Amino acid sequence: MTGHVPDAETQTAPLASPAGRTLGDWGLFWLLSLVWACAYLFTRVAVDKGHADVGLPPEWVISARLTIGAVALWCVMLATRQRPPPFSDHRRWRAIIGMGLVGSVVPFFLITTAQEVVNSSLAALYTSAVPIFVAIGAHYLFRDERLTTGSVLGVLIGFGGVAVLFGPEAMKGLGSATALAQLMLMGATLAYAMASLVARGAPLMRAIPFATAFVSVAAVVSWPLVFIVDPGEVNASWLNWLAVLGLGLGPTAFAQALYMLLIARTSATFLALTGYSIPVVAAVLGYLVFGETQSWNALAGFVLILGGVWLARNGGGGRRVA
Repeated sequence: MTGHVPDAETQTAPLASPAGRTLGDWGLFWLLSLVWACAYLFTRVAVDKGHADVGLPPEWVISARLTIGAVALWCVMLATRQRPPPFSDHRRWRAIIGMGLVGSVVPFFLITTAQEVVNSSLAALYTSAVPIFVAIGAHYLFRDERLTTGSVLGVLIGFGGVAVLFGPEAMKGLGSATALAQLMLMGATLAYAMASLVARGAPLMRAIPFATAFVSVAAVVSWPLVFIVDPGEVNASWLNWLAVLGLGLGPTAFAQALYMLLIARTSATFLALTGYSIPVVAAVLGYLVFGETQSWNALAGFVLILGGVWLARNGGGGRRVA
């Protein structure tokens, strides 16, 4: 889900059932899922997971990927003769800045740092819990998205899934590098949820100018991070840099354009299914490319989270919670 905010376009497309979609729609859907899932693999290669003395530091990875993504999106925006809102439009720029910070800089930094010690597929599994936190936030922020008693049960099941995903071993050793990395992944999940809520409450904006603006803000904010790291201590190969290029052009830029194409062809409801598909695709890629496998608690936690998300979204009937 790095760079992935499925709810950001809910203002620009009507809700519709995913049933009845064409083969082309599903093909583009799985291509989008693949591109977003590849972010976790690219990140693992960029930081050279498991080797502290080689690879690129997280500060360089996020700054470079955001800058590359911003340049690519500016090219798309100018080619399509679009432009961002004027700076005098304070409401839209507040949303843009919010998206840049909590939708890009914060989660990218946390996930990239965490992936120095955890597998790419485990990092992707945590993003499946984003809708759980979105449901809680939306209950308090938007009158038309109140939780029902059934939804509350779904949220509780989802939290149980997160606890199982975190795992008993991590609970025992909260001072370990793996446990701290998983806490960072939970923080990134919260940031993505906040970004979805910011996008949900943002004024109407066209997709490409919105994405270009918030990725550009994120890139500029991330630039000072570059100077935190001593270049003399960086031992990176061309493969690490190639992974960063892939991050910038793929999940950060190309995925936004592909998302916009799909939102025009289908609906935000249909694309919300990527919240389920991305962790699965990332797990398959992690296994095929790196031989990653997950423990029983990770798989059980994922199943519980998906069940909780389904119940939280559908409500399961019952009274609305005040």
